[in-house]
Amino acid sequence: MTAETAVKIKALLASIVGFVLELIGWQGALVLVYGSLMVIDWITGTQAAKAAGEWDSEVAKKGIRSKGVTMGVVFVAFLLDATIYLIADQKLGFTVPLNGTIFGPMVLVWYIFTEAGSIVENLGKRGVPVPPWLGKGIKVLTAKVDKQAEDQTPDDNVSD
Repeated sequence: MTAETAVKIKALLASIVGFVLELIGWQGALVLVYGSLMVIDWITGTQAAKAAGEWDSEVAKKGIRSKGVTMGVVFVAFLLDATIYLIADQKLGFTVPLNGTIFGPMVLVWYIFTEAGSIVENLGKRGVPVPPWLGKGIKVLTAKVDKQAEDQTPDDNVSD
C-alpha cells in the first residue's frame, strides 16, 4: 500500500467516525468507548487467563454476567437522568443544565476508567511492557471522577 493510499483510507475512516459521532453525540461516543473497552477487556482477560493456565468457563461466565450488570447500571443512570430532565422540564418548569445528563456520563466515565485499568492489568499479566505511570494515572482519574460525583451528590439523610 502506498503512502497516498494510506492517507486516503485514514481520511475516509476519520470522516466516517466523525459523521457517526456527530449523529450520536458525545454521550453516544462515551457508550461506544465503553463498549469497545469492555470487548478489549474480555479478550485480554481471556488471553491472560489462558496463558497462565487459569482459564475457567465458570469464571468467564461470571465476568460476562458482571459486564451485563454494569451495562444495566449505565442504563439505569441514563433513565434517572431522563426522569430528572422530564420532571424538571414538564412539572417544575425549569431546565436542568446539560439537558439533565448528570449521572449517566459520570457512571460511563467511571466504568471506562475501570475497564481501561483492567486492560492495562491484563496486558501486564501477559508480559506486555506497560508504563507504570499509566496504571497510576487511571487510578488518579478514577478517584477524581469519584470525588466529583461525591461533591455533586447530596448525601444528607440518604436511605436505601
